[in-house]
Amino acid sequence: QVQLVESGGGLVQAGGSLRLSCAASGRTFSSYAMGWFRQAPGKEREFVAGISRSGSNTYYADSVKGRFTISRDNAKNTVYLQMNSLKPEDTAVYYCAAQAATGDYTLFSKYEYTYWGQGTQVTASS
Repeated sequence: QVQLVESGGGLVQAGGSLRLSCAASGRTFSSYAMGWFRQAPGKEREFVAGISRSGSNTYYADSVKGRFTISRDNAKNTVYLQMNSLKPEDTAVYYCAAQAATGDYTLFSKYEYTYWGQGTQVTASS
């Protein structure tokens, strides 16, 4: 079982930056593929970025490619999402997700992840 706790959300002006962190419990963090998702009011939860167990492979939604960077530190049991050039349409609750992985691949479907954090609010004002 994995417990996930997100932090780093907040209010920022459009064009600004934030870095989200997701701290995971347990001793097998390096065996989990990790992902970030977001959900805006009245919309479905959508994929933002994914990273493989080792961190060697990453995958991004087209809407954030070139602006967001996902990374992980397996020694610290933490995954990060660096968000630059934020836009008002990035405003949402951001969730961290984890799934035990048998290989070094990324996952991008919300249905493939078993463990979820409680979410952290990100607001980019125009």
